[in-house]
Amino acid sequence: MLERLKSLFGTDRPDPGAAPGGGESLRLAAAALLVEAARQDGHVDDVELKAIRSLLTARFALSAADCDALLEEGRKAAREATQLYEFVSAVNAALPPERRVEIIEMLWEVVYADGVLNDYEASLVRRVAGLLYVPDQESGAARKRVLDRMETDAGNP
Repeated sequence: MLERLKSLFGTDRPDPGAAPGGGESLRLAAAALLVEAARQDGHVDDVELKAIRSLLTARFALSAADCDALLEEGRKAAREATQLYEFVSAVNAALPPERRVEIIEMLWEVVYADGVLNDYEASLVRRVAGLLYVPDQESGAARKRVLDRMETDAGNP
């Protein structure tokens, strides 16, 4: 009986999002969260889209075509979503607590991509960090790493 219930609810199947590269649910959740971060200031700049593409390609080892398809799916999901729950839930299910800060760091990269941090952008990152159970100290450290990289990159033409 217990086995039948497990199969009914799918608890005996491995979660594809738990794989090191991330499964489809993790990839879509990450893309949607990154798009949502870019949209927080009222417009999405080309530099933000470039940052999102770069982050998705690097994090999930995607080809350019796969990245573009994922970005479009993420845009659609972010547009249709009424709350962040489905995205953070997918991340929480796919990543162990110590790896969730990677998503927060990606969000910081997107919101800083245009060189201006908007209050709405910062608020979104803080909300997502809380929903992912990433402590403020770790989120702050992720933010500092992003700013340090930006400073280093600005010094290297």
